Amino acid sequence: MVVTISHQAYWELWDENADNISKFDPNDDLDIIYKYPQQLGQGYSRIIRLRQGIELNIGNYHNFDGIILLHHEREHPLEYNFQLCGSYTAPFSSINTKEYGLCGSGIAPQEYCQSSPGHQIQINVHMEPEVFRSFIGDKSGDLPTELQHLIAAENRIYYQNSGKITPQMQACLQQILQCPYYGITKRMYLEARVLDLMALLVEQEIEARKGKNSTHSLKSDDLERLHHAREILLQNLDNPPSLVNLSRQVGLNECTLKRGFRLAFGTTAFHYLHHYRLEKARQLLQTGDMNVVEVARIVGFASRSYFASAFRKKFGVNPKEYLTIRKNSR
Repeated sequence: MVVTISHQAYWELWDENADNISKFDPNDDLDIIYKYPQQLGQGYSRIIRLRQGIELNIGNYHNFDGIILLHHEREHPLEYNFQLCGSYTAPFSSINTKEYGLCGSGIAPQEYCQSSPGHQIQINVHMEPEVFRSFIGDKSGDLPTELQHLIAAENRIYYQNSGKITPQMQACLQQILQCPYYGITKRMYLEARVLDLMALLVEQEIEARKGKNSTHSLKSDDLERLHHAREILLQNLDNPPSLVNLSRQVGLNECTLKRGFRLAFGTTAFHYLHHYRLEKARQLLQTGDMNVVEVARIVGFASRSYFASAFRKKFGVNPKEYLTIRKNSR
């Protein structure tokens, strides 16, 4: 069985009973334990605000069933998540046990995320862009070229990447879980570990941007399969397969598909499909043969309002206005 719930309703379940909230550390009002909603499972989520703009979340809980969270479009901070047990999937990404997910700041589109039933252990860090700039940026706050993709320009969709948890990352994660301190010492210790993890992720991003992981590292057979994966996505705009199903169809494991798609096409499968849909929509509107609702449906947008918002962000005008302009120019 799978439970489908909106993001807002999900967090209302966490907050509805004040008795489910307690302090983990008696000497720290910013280190809070939230009991997992009994309607969904059992366990807890520990949220620690280390400083303004940095939040550490340690989740250890058991889902009775799979859970699909429906997210609306929203602003997204820089985030890195480490899956120590269990898994979760989104339309074009999946994070399994001993894998991490990295998201830059920017606009997160309307999407869903599905958590598997059973035991889940996650360590998650949220960091505001200004804090990240304070560590990585120069005197003016500008980021190195290799890291600018982590902080999206205004109204741009956020960057996503994933990979295997390295031994160095695993060591930091165990130190977080086994932190022996309380009070001020605890906060300093945990923040140091959070920054260690950020440094390890940043190093991997820099190496990838410098070309150490180029398409030359892909086998010719894998590259052919990646092009086949792209064709499948573009041929199924209105109902694209999940990343799991796509990897099965082309005969690649998920890790190779995710990494290879970024190396071969410069972006994730989700971002590639999203921007292709919008470009296809622009071309269809340009002909003037279909209305906005028909175009949105053909390119795979179930929500007309979300389609209009995404189109406006990419082209600077909403689809109805674009259609009118093209008709009047004939």
